[in-house]
Amino acid sequence: MIAIWRLRLSDTLAALERKRARTSFFYSKVFAFFVVLNIACYWIAMVTAFPVVTFGPERGHYFLVQFPVGFLGALFDSLSLFVTVYMVRRALQATTSASYLAHLSVDLGIATLATLWVLFVFSLSGWLVSFVGANPESLLARNGAYQDRLVQALQDPTGREEIKNIYFGLLMGLSAMLPTLTHVYLSMRAAGTVARRTVLASTRLS
Repeated sequence: MIAIWRLRLSDTLAALERKRARTSFFYSKVFAFFVVLNIACYWIAMVTAFPVVTFGPERGHYFLVQFPVGFLGALFDSLSLFVTVYMVRRALQATTSASYLAHLSVDLGIATLATLWVLFVFSLSGWLVSFVGANPESLLARNGAYQDRLVQALQDPTGREEIKNIYFGLLMGLSAMLPTLTHVYLSMRAAGTVARRTVLASTRLS
């Protein structure tokens, strides 16, 4: 299975390299893509999880928040993509399955860091936007508020508000989890190929 997984991952990396070679200003376009993706995720999360807030009296505040959220989110996503590509190259050069899996497991760490980055992004974005209004806020206070939400979500993940916050965080971290989701998809395809071959082989023998 791992051999098939490696082959398909190699094909995916080669396709990305060909795309980079053919595309002018490739890195700028990747960054712009992540900006748009983060803003899209932000609005989907806000409208579906917190519609009252989104269209309430503070709608102007949340409209402005989308811009630093998109920019800061794209910074993390672009960096995580470059780290992932580097680790994939190293993984494909690995001589053992254990080394191959160890290199790809870095993406699990990136997915975890994405959660912490979401907290930082919203703390910083809300703090920056607060200066546009009449009541500038404290960055430490905003950061503490988001940390409290994280702790509450961990303590009571089935609570109504906690479910909304978890959903919001997952959707906002989706762009950073794309490399991990790609590995999961390719590994599942490889497992499916092995399973089909096993079934065909057993059918022929019977």
